[in-house]
Amino acid sequence: AAAAWMRPARLMKVFVTRRIPPEGRAALAQAADCEVEQWDSDEPIPDEELERGISGADGLLCLLSDRVDKRLLDAAGANLKVISTLSVGVDHLALDEIKKRGIRVGYTPDVLTDTTAELAVSLLLTTCRRLPEAIAEVKNGGWTTWKPLWMCGYGLTQSTVGIIGLGRIGQAVARRLKPFGVQRFLYTGRQPRPREAEEFQAEFAVSVSQLATESDFIVVACSLTPATKELCNKDFFQKMKKTAVFVNISRGDVVNQDDLYQALAGGHIAAAGLDVTTPEPLPTNHPLLTLKNCVILPHIGSATYRTRNIMSLLAANNLLAGLRGEPMPKELKL
Repeated sequence: AAAAWMRPARLMKVFVTRRIPPEGRAALAQAADCEVEQWDSDEPIPDEELERGISGADGLLCLLSDRVDKRLLDAAGANLKVISTLSVGVDHLALDEIKKRGIRVGYTPDVLTDTTAELAVSLLLTTCRRLPEAIAEVKNGGWTTWKPLWMCGYGLTQSTVGIIGLGRIGQAVARRLKPFGVQRFLYTGRQPRPREAEEFQAEFAVSVSQLATESDFIVVACSLTPATKELCNKDFFQKMKKTAVFVNISRGDVVNQDDLYQALAGGHIAAAGLDVTTPEPLPTNHPLLTLKNCVILPHIGSATYRTRNIMSLLAANNLLAGLRGEPMPKELKL
C-alpha cells in the first residue's frame, strides 16, 4: 500500500497551439506536474493537428487566431479544465459552450493596454498626417518643391475625438490624445461611465450616430460582441464628416469593410487607419489596399518585446493556476 501511495499523480496534459514568447514558455517548462506539448511553429496550427493535440488535454493555451468552438471542445473530451488565451479579446472562444462544460478561462487584460493605446495613437497620427503617402512621394520623385496645400492632412488641436468603447484601452487612448490639444471627447458604449469619463470631461454620446456626426476623429476600441458586429457600416460612414478620420484597433468584424471602402473611395470620409481586418491576414489583392487614404497594419497593437513577454507569462500562469485549482491572476468571469 505504501508503494501505491508514493506514486506521483498523473501528469496533466497541456497543449500549446503555437511557439509563445520565452518567459511564458519557461514557466510552463518548469511546471513539474505538467506534460507540455507545443505546436512548434510560428505559423498557425492546421485544424486536424489542433484536434489531435487537444484530445485528452487538461489545459489549452491558445491565440486569438484559434477558433475554440463546440467541435474542438468535443475533440478535447472531458478532461479539459482550463483554456488560457494570449489575448484580451475572447471573441474567438465559444463562451456559452465553455461555460456549459465548467471550463475556466484565463486571458491577458491590463498588461497590453498601454502598448495598444500607443499603437492607436501612432496609427491615428500616421493616417491623419498622411505619412505613408508622404514617404512614398519622397521615394518616387513626387516631392518637387514646397507647395502650400500639398500633403495637407488633419490635426488634433481643437478637434473632437469620438471613442467607441471607453474601456481600459479606450481610456488609455484618450489619456494620450488629451495633451495634443483635443477640445472635446465623446464616447459611446454599453452604458455611461461617469467615473472613467470625468478625467477627460468626456461626454457620453446619446447615440452612435451622434458620435459619428460630431467627431473629427473616431477611434474604435470596443470588444466584438453580437451588438458591435458591423456597427460601423454604410449608415455610420454617411453620418461622418467628409474631413473625419476613422481608426479601428478593436476587431475587424466591428467594421463592414465593403462599406468602408465605398466611403473612402467616394470621399465621404477623409481617411482610415486599421490595425485589424477581416480576415487576418487581409489578402494582398483586397480593394482597401488600393486606396491612398487607408493605412493598414498587421494587427500589431500589443507588439513590443516587453509586452508580448509579459502576456505570455500571464497566459502561462493563468493556465497553471487553473490546472491546480487555484485563483488565476486574470480569470474571465463566465
